[in-house]
Amino acid sequence: MTTAPQDDDRATPPDWPLIAQEMADDLATDAVEREQAGKTPVEEVARLREAGLLTLLVPAEHGGPGAGWRTAYTVVRTIAAADGALGHLLGSHYFLSSSARFFAGPAVAARVARESAVGRWCWGGGLASHEPPLVLTPVRDGYVLAGRRGPTVAARVADRLVVRAARAGTGEPLAVLVDPARPGVAFGNDGDTFGQRLAAGDSVEFDSVPVAADDVLGSLSPDEGVLSPFACLAAPAARLFSVQFCLGVAEGLLAEAREYRRAAHAPWLPCPRPPWPGGPSQDPYVLNAYGELVVAARAASALADQAVRALERGLARGEDLDDEECAEITVLASAAEAAAFRAVREVTTGALDAVGPRAAFVRHGFDRFWRDARTHLLRVPGAHRLRELGEYFLDGAHPPFTLPC
Repeated sequence: MTTAPQDDDRATPPDWPLIAQEMADDLATDAVEREQAGKTPVEEVARLREAGLLTLLVPAEHGGPGAGWRTAYTVVRTIAAADGALGHLLGSHYFLSSSARFFAGPAVAARVARESAVGRWCWGGGLASHEPPLVLTPVRDGYVLAGRRGPTVAARVADRLVVRAARAGTGEPLAVLVDPARPGVAFGNDGDTFGQRLAAGDSVEFDSVPVAADDVLGSLSPDEGVLSPFACLAAPAARLFSVQFCLGVAEGLLAEAREYRRAAHAPWLPCPRPPWPGGPSQDPYVLNAYGELVVAARAASALADQAVRALERGLARGEDLDDEECAEITVLASAAEAAAFRAVREVTTGALDAVGPRAAFVRHGFDRFWRDARTHLLRVPGAHRLRELGEYFLDGAHPPFTLPC
């Protein structure tokens, strides 16, 4: 099994894409069996931890590898191609573990990063505004958190949760860090989705859970002037993990369908025809179908790369970033997400059609790609992204600050 580099290896930066690919190859060997079993991914998260992938984005000055966002996106896409649910879990982990960088002050962000590096924490939770807000009530020595959050990614395997809560009295939305081992935290049993079975997504109940003052990371208010343009980059940063998940799932299914065909299994033919010269792999209808799917995946990939480059430039600008630059980055990430949604929907349907009747056999596990993708698309409707694009294109309207997870 791939393990994290030892201290004497630090002179040479780890090849994180290679480590991720080795991990993905390992996960792929029993991906079908694990997905069908649907167990809580305790062992899978332990493997990510041992490989050093959980602390990937922690800055070097705080004890982490200090890898960049492009590397994290590559890792998520690679893992998702082998195991979609785990890729989704890892993408959410990377964003949530970085939330203090966007919403908290420098001292709190540094403290959280150091503790995460030392503990090699797995992060879960969610900051999406469509969930009914939890309530954060001030008390003498901090706050207490109460309420229920619906299916929460990594809930059962997380060392820390980041959740959205409304401040009692004002309703201001806040990002709150919670230790799930605290008294008053309880998990439900409503994570029985037909896809992403290994994302450990159950509901969480908070019954007067104590929260320290410096575990309130900061405001999530979409009101003008509350968040800096740099803090608003949290939205495109999160969306681009959604993009990489979709691209990974699409590319993973295409790769498995190709290997299946190379094993000389005949494709489905819609009507009786004589064999094509050269065998079934020369059927022009099947070749055309795969060509269309490859175009969809690669076009979405190119747009995703463009959006990642734009995000990197924005993050490098730091607090010098202005509102217009942030809006352009957000719109580009929205375009990439819309394209990735379209591509994964097309690929996970079209590839099954191209494989034919044998794609329905449970033992092949082709259906898991469609189910993982469809579960994600139900949670993150793509129509919102298209509306934002249209409003910006026609009227120059800046997209609202919304988080997809």
